[in-house]
Amino acid sequence: MENTTKDTIKEIASKVPEVTFIFWIIKILATTLGETGGDAVTMAPLKLGYAYGTIIFAIIFIGAVVAQIIAKKYHPFFYWFTIIASTMLGTTMADFADRSLGIGYTGGSSILLVLVLLSLFTWRFVLGSVAIDSVSSAKTEAFYWLTIMFSQTLGTALGDWTASDDGLNLGFARSALLFGAMLAVIAALYAWTKISHTILFWAAFILTRPLGAAVGDFLDKPHEEGGLEVNRALASGILLVLIIILVLVFPHRAATRRQSAENGAP
Repeated sequence: MENTTKDTIKEIASKVPEVTFIFWIIKILATTLGETGGDAVTMAPLKLGYAYGTIIFAIIFIGAVVAQIIAKKYHPFFYWFTIIASTMLGTTMADFADRSLGIGYTGGSSILLVLVLLSLFTWRFVLGSVAIDSVSSAKTEAFYWLTIMFSQTLGTALGDWTASDDGLNLGFARSALLFGAMLAVIAALYAWTKISHTILFWAAFILTRPLGAAVGDFLDKPHEEGGLEVNRALASGILLVLIIILVLVFPHRAATRRQSAENGAP
């Protein structure tokens, strides 16, 4: 995990991937899969309900996070399996809170936004950085995955809020365009401003989830609700195959940070 250079600077590999264009493509596919896959379990075809769906995906997510923490280095398939589990858990948790508990999309989105910010602020206060290249210890991984779980759940609620008549009532297609445009703005800020790349990363990471939620709902919701009514199992299978192909075909490296070998200072 460490490569010492001649000028006493060493590169320390994290347990998460380097952020590239392919990273964002897979992330959007994974969040869309989280929506269609989560709905397939809680609604048609399995119809297990939001509570049971949340329990199932919580067990899978916790197991995946434990495997991630135990692993000695970054593994692309482990990582993306955990991301997919977090998106499906986020879908079922948000739907359970918003619909079964009656919190509503506005209330659910507000609560989850507070939880995401609280997780990031606590992580920053305790460990000094929320940059992804610092995710190399069990403690940073715990904060990383907790933040991701909250952000995936927030994204589901936010996507539902913008699309439904309880919120902005934009519908699925226009909601997807809205979040796509917001991500384009963040990409422009990343390229042409000096705004913290860490802040922009987390903003983009959060916004890919409601984009995926809107696209997923657009694919599988009935025609009368503004969707294409694609079979959820079929849509989920296609998305999963695309993710696997992208993981296999393109190179995936761990994010790294440089550190002085003499004093350990970043």
